[in-house]
Amino acid sequence: VQLQASGGGLVKAGESLRLSCIAPRTITSVFWGHDMGWYRQAIGKQRELVAEITSSGSTNYSESVKGRFTISRDNSKKTVTLQMNVLRPDDTAVYYCSAKRGLDQSWGQGTLVTVSS
Repeated sequence: VQLQASGGGLVKAGESLRLSCIAPRTITSVFWGHDMGWYRQAIGKQRELVAEITSSGSTNYSESVKGRFTISRDNSKKTVTLQMNVLRPDDTAVYYCSAKRGLDQSWGQGTLVTVSS
């Protein structure tokens, strides 16, 4: 699955950003069968799961973003979005979208989110 992420940028603490990820070359039925997720990697740290949404629509969030971030998917548009509210400086990272099905996992290019204090 080829993924294209967008929406990163520079914001101030407390502001919001919306990340989008699209799978333009994937047919809808294939996209629907994948669990989608957003990961992030800050400088000097390992990549970590931020939020995921399964093919059935169940969601899971890291403790650090619960209540602030919302993941959603639109299978008809083959997109997954991450609405990020009340951003904090420690949310600064490169964010990656992911599509997973079984043991196969695909990654999009990263999009940089920088939150200034």
